[in-house]
Amino acid sequence: MNDNYIELKQRRDLGEIISTYFDFLKQNIKSFTNVFIAYNGIFIFLLLGASYLMVTGFIGVFSSESGFGNSTETESNLLIGLGFILFFMVFIAVAALNYSLASSYIISYNKEKKIIDNRKDVWSIVINNLGRIILFILLLIVIYIAYSIVNFIISIIPVLGFFASVVLSLGISSWLGISFMVMLSENKSPGDALGEGWDLVKDNFWKCIGSNFVLGILVGILILLILTIPGFIVGIYTYHIVENGFDFENSIVAKIIFTFGLCALLVVMAYSQSLSQLVNGVLYFSLHEEKYNIHTREKIDQIGAGE
Repeated sequence: MNDNYIELKQRRDLGEIISTYFDFLKQNIKSFTNVFIAYNGIFIFLLLGASYLMVTGFIGVFSSESGFGNSTETESNLLIGLGFILFFMVFIAVAALNYSLASSYIISYNKEKKIIDNRKDVWSIVINNLGRIILFILLLIVIYIAYSIVNFIISIIPVLGFFASVVLSLGISSWLGISFMVMLSENKSPGDALGEGWDLVKDNFWKCIGSNFVLGILVGILILLILTIPGFIVGIYTYHIVENGFDFENSIVAKIIFTFGLCALLVVMAYSQSLSQLVNGVLYFSLHEEKYNIHTREKIDQIGAGE
């Protein structure tokens, strides 16, 4: 075991969970990012393609409405539609992949008791559970459809509906994230994992809500900081071409800048999803230990054996 290993199987209150998450992130950010980049490569290129189609379409629509360019609005809308369809398909695949990578990474870290230096250890967990992962994602889609309907009804209620909607969103996120951890860590079926995840969240509801709320805000701030540079470049360039009435439909530079800008946004969104699932990973090990006391019993047995 590495001397710097952070024991995840410990009872922790809200403040300790937040502190442990950032300690874990600080220690593992480089290794996890390498895993993220290695297994998202092909999807990054697909997102680049989707970004190009949508950017070309939006530029065509803007140019036709402004009296510039040669593209018809129908052609531009077709490109936007194709780009969105490609994006949606890639988004589902990326969501499933990064949910799996984040969960598998923290499970491997807990098992190996060290920073993961061989990304194949993480990938093997994903491959060995591929069937269950696909089934879980299908169930997740159904659950989110039901959640969207309920959330829409709740959000109609003035003021109180807003807060209820936020709590419901955080609760669903905690339940699904922790259930996914249960499935991969304990080799349970998706249905059993959702049941176990429900019990863990139900018994520690406000701790789960608080952890996802606070860490969600902090991760969001981190992501905004990452997007500052590409956002600044795209913003300055957009201001320049709008102010000068520049016909950018046929400009290769404009398409490159906007395409890479949109692609960067989509990739960072995928990365933030992984960081959010790591929150549920830390939360899972804490709640599991609080319920079953496995690590505590092992330590007691070790002390007894030493005597």
